[in-house]
Amino acid sequence: MYAGLALTAIAAVVPFIDTATVDSLSDHVRRAYPDWPANLVTGDRNAIIVYLTVVTLLGIVGWLWTIWAVAKRKRWSRPAATVMFVLGIGHASLCLSFSGGRYANVVPYPYGALAALPALAGLATVVLLRLRGPATGATPVEKRP
Repeated sequence: MYAGLALTAIAAVVPFIDTATVDSLSDHVRRAYPDWPANLVTGDRNAIIVYLTVVTLLGIVGWLWTIWAVAKRKRWSRPAATVMFVLGIGHASLCLSFSGGRYANVVPYPYGALAALPALAGLATVVLLRLRGPATGATPVEKRP
C-alpha cells in the first residue's frame, strides 16, 4: 500500500517537473492545436495539470485513509480498498482513453501510463486483503494464564 501511495505522489509531482523542464504538455497541446497562441496553449496545459493534480491529491488521501483502515483492521477496510481500486482504474482508463476536440487523447499517453501504476498497486492491495483472514474490527487480545 505504501508503494501505491509513493507512486501516486510521484504522479502528482511529475507534471510540475515536466513543466519546469521540457514542458512536453505544452508540446502535446501545440500538436493538437498548432494555430493557437501561447496563452491558449498555456491555459489548456494548465487545465490538464490541474485535473491530474486534483485527482492524484484525492488519490493520496484515499491511500492514506485505506492504509489507516487496514492498519486498524476495520471491518470495512476490504470494501473500501476495493472501491478505491475501482476509482483508480477509472481514473487510469480515463487518462488513457479520453479524447476531445483535436486531441487523439487529452492526457498524453505517458501520463496515462503513470496513472495506471498506482492502480496496479491497488490491485495488489485488494488481492492481498482478500487472501488475508477476515477483518475482525479489532486486534484480538491475548489470553494470559
